[in-house]
Amino acid sequence: MNRVEHRCETACVKVVDEKGNVLAGQKVHFELKKHEFLFGCGGFDSIPLTNDIPDALLPFYDYKYIHDKTYYKDRMNKWLGIFNYATLPFYWGDYEPTEGHPQYETRMNAANFLLEHGVSLKGHPLCWHTVCAPWLMEYDNKSILEKQLARIERDVTAFKGKIDKWDVINETVIMPVYDRYDNAITRICKEYGRIPLIKEVFDAAHAANPNATLLINDFDLSDEYRRVISDCLDAGVPIHAIGIQTHQHQGYKGMAWLEDVLKRFSVFGLPLHFTENTLVSGEIMPAHIVDLNDYVVDEWPSTPEGEARQAKEWEEMYVRLFNEPIVEAITAWDFADGAWLKAPSGIIHEDGTTKPVYHLLKEYVHNKWHTSVDLVTDENGYVKISGYRGMYDVTVNDKRAEYKLGKEPGDCVMVG
Repeated sequence: MNRVEHRCETACVKVVDEKGNVLAGQKVHFELKKHEFLFGCGGFDSIPLTNDIPDALLPFYDYKYIHDKTYYKDRMNKWLGIFNYATLPFYWGDYEPTEGHPQYETRMNAANFLLEHGVSLKGHPLCWHTVCAPWLMEYDNKSILEKQLARIERDVTAFKGKIDKWDVINETVIMPVYDRYDNAITRICKEYGRIPLIKEVFDAAHAANPNATLLINDFDLSDEYRRVISDCLDAGVPIHAIGIQTHQHQGYKGMAWLEDVLKRFSVFGLPLHFTENTLVSGEIMPAHIVDLNDYVVDEWPSTPEGEARQAKEWEEMYVRLFNEPIVEAITAWDFADGAWLKAPSGIIHEDGTTKPVYHLLKEYVHNKWHTSVDLVTDENGYVKISGYRGMYDVTVNDKRAEYKLGKEPGDCVMVG
């Protein structure tokens, strides 16, 4: 496969030893170990792996396995075999089920585990009307807003330097008219207005971590979402990237739809992050379902035919998005089947065995879109490295170093 040139860089690099001496005429091996591009997946499984916590605090997991560390270690080993970018859950109602008692330790343990394995992190979400803290309903709207902003300041500050990407606010198109149940965030969105609320929460996140990448995120990819983004930018909201959800439980939407999404949301000139992406490997959800949460089944099995279809759809979507310069991240939402809606939406089966899509994505990330090259330094110790942007392992005579090949690549690497 021809390499994707806009994801690549070329640099002339001087290779020196630990004393700064030029290494002339030496064989040098460059091996890409972490792409600059964010190949993501939900990282929720890192929480039960790194914590011992009551079942009641882990509503997103199958309780059959919740205390089985071996099971989750195997899952995460497979996860690390493909991905370099994890979304960690900060749903307020689950993160702080009792006011004043956030699940800080569980998230920090998971974050540290992922960081130790070279994974970049994003927190999701800081403000959302769903899975909202029920205890907020005891307060008036002014107090709710104050507590929302204080929550953002607390959590963004606490994880600064570890989690430096955040879905700041989630699903604002529906937020002010959401009527399935009463909740504190829809209340304040109605009272203060959608754009003022968005600005408040973004400003709070930016103040807590000025270096963070802040996203707005939505499943409603209509022109209403574009209007929200446009109004936010006009109001000075510090949006750094646009989050796009594509939960395709009702069937793959296809290339024409994807091209339309790319065209309509690239007009802002902001990076696009495909934040939550779902393709099922079993029966397709009926088209008449309006809210995906209304589809309640006892089981939703994966099938061989569905797995072949899922792999083909993921390949088409993955390749197209990687080839689009404005796209910076693609996140598969469920790593394993049986999570949200019990759907066969994972990259692996619920029992931990792999699907065709697992091997397909691994082949792209670690083979087709990979750089591994042997070079020889010239008389001045220089080599010319050309490859995918990211972090490299550099080896000279069994001595190692790291080198970042980016848009502004370093001009020297010291091995020793």
